[in-house]
Amino acid sequence: MRTSRTRVGLLAAVAIATISMTVAACGGSDSSSSSTTKPAGNTIRIGLEGPLSGEQSNTGTGMLQGAQLAAEELNAAGGVLGKQIEIVPIDDQADPAAAVTAAQAAIDSGLNAVVGPYNSGAGVKTLPLYEQAGLVPLRLTSSDDTAGSGFTLQPMTSQIAPVATNAITTWLGAKTVGIIFDSTQEYTKDAEAAMQQQLAAAGATVTISEPISPDATSYTDAINKVAATNPEVIYIDTYYPEAGLIAKEMFDAKVPAKRMADYGAYDLGFITAAGLDAAKACPIVGVPDPNDFPGSEPLVAAFTAKFSTEPGVWSPYTYDSVKLLAAKATEAGSFDAEPLSTALAATKDWKGWTGTVASFESPSGNRQPAPVTVNLADASGNFRVDQSWVTATGFVF
Repeated sequence: MRTSRTRVGLLAAVAIATISMTVAACGGSDSSSSSTTKPAGNTIRIGLEGPLSGEQSNTGTGMLQGAQLAAEELNAAGGVLGKQIEIVPIDDQADPAAAVTAAQAAIDSGLNAVVGPYNSGAGVKTLPLYEQAGLVPLRLTSSDDTAGSGFTLQPMTSQIAPVATNAITTWLGAKTVGIIFDSTQEYTKDAEAAMQQQLAAAGATVTISEPISPDATSYTDAINKVAATNPEVIYIDTYYPEAGLIAKEMFDAKVPAKRMADYGAYDLGFITAAGLDAAKACPIVGVPDPNDFPGSEPLVAAFTAKFSTEPGVWSPYTYDSVKLLAAKATEAGSFDAEPLSTALAATKDWKGWTGTVASFESPSGNRQPAPVTVNLADASGNFRVDQSWVTATGFVF
């Protein structure tokens, strides 16, 4: 069962936190570093920024492993531009202040490119640092406030909110919605504003939008306050530790409203935090499971063989980000920002684990089209695209 990945991820994150920022991700790469942003020698150094420790370490560990697998495969095939790839872990702890410190240390140690970060609050602070250092980020942030910084294979808020709204109003048939949102995080605040706008445009009424702060031991008061407004659906707009606890408390209290969790909660840690029964009762906006992408079987098998666990939900995105960087740097003949950005902007129908990237929108750098789905936990504790939602909306991979 993939729920065991949380334990593996925590152990891996602890190990990562104790090693040098410049540890080589794959055997055979040169572990020496340079004081310049663009290191010389026989190594291409790609930073991987994510929450490698802390309560979101499950997400960060899966991200790191996806990048490492891609680097290993590229290195086995001869590397990129005649050099081996090294993945440089950058632990931002899902905290903007920690992110700045970690990103600057990585930049000072020498980088050629960067994948990440995941948390939008961190990205608002670190993406400009990478660009000022002459690097091209392939971000995993989803807040529209980070659009235009490099490129992304992940959906953005402006692409997520319409899918979530359509699912609520068409698939679930709701006309009244209560929102619980994390008022401390860049992405969740952005998502709450987008959902308010989209729901109003769809003719739905938001009965209440209740802010919370993370790390509480219970959200019963917020749940009761929202439930008292009698919404047909309660939309949980938080990251997965809080969303899982809210879904569990709603399930245990038999709150009559249907529930749906936002994209920010999409991680197997949501199932762990909620418990399987509560998770199965709470659809969640996300992306296809690593196993759901067409042709994913050999990639899942390779990942499982290397890490003795199945991929995290964001592992395919960091895997593809490293592979895409390598392909476009090869086309450009360089990782320098101008030719690499030009090559990325010209992307047409590039195919990877996460499907086809038809193009990148200009000037946002957003992926077209963005693979946004509504998923549900199955009996094995895995996420799967909800087939009743597919039938209702006509979604095609």
